[in-house]
Amino acid sequence: MHSGDGLLDGLCPPMHEMSVAMEICQITERAIGARSPSAVTEVVIDVGDDAGVEIQSLEFCLEALFHSPPFSAARAVVRREGGDVLRVASVEVEE
Repeated sequence: MHSGDGLLDGLCPPMHEMSVAMEICQITERAIGARSPSAVTEVVIDVGDDAGVEIQSLEFCLEALFHSPPFSAARAVVRREGGDVLRVASVEVEE
């Protein structure tokens, strides 16, 4: 069976987006330093139209990761841009 013919199509996000989401979580943890990841309230990610990332899948993965330990309820905000940009633009932390 090749990709696209599976019974779980549409239910499981592509692995690429999950890998990107996991890297965003790691970047977020580095950005907050010694503060607890549970203090993160919002992470803004810029994603270009040519970045090779499926926005809906990335949002799904980020929601799952940001609502699991070590994060507690961070909100991911994905902003679409032109080009191939893919970056964590900002991280909001509860003081």
